[in-house]
Amino acid sequence: MLKPLGDRVIVEVVEEEEQTVGGIVLANNAKQKPQTGKVVAVGEGALTPEGKRLPMAVKVGDTVLYDKYAGSEVKYEGQDYLVLHEKDIMAIA
Repeated sequence: MLKPLGDRVIVEVVEEEEQTVGGIVLANNAKQKPQTGKVVAVGEGALTPEGKRLPMAVKVGDTVLYDKYAGSEVKYEGQDYLVLHEKDIMAIA
């Protein structure tokens, strides 16, 4: 598994449903970019100017809501992940 550095978090993206409640199947271009995911790895935390490590607010297994266009998409061992800075996470579900 990838090990994020600093205040970075690796998230496994939760794909949106391909079908609406009414049963309509959505085309790929009609789907919104996912904004939720499951945390699979967490860095050690950011360093302060004094060299102290700040604790991370999220932990492995948390489901998080993040900014729509945040992070970098990566593919590792056939799986798609999103690498985010902790500041890009808006909430923990």
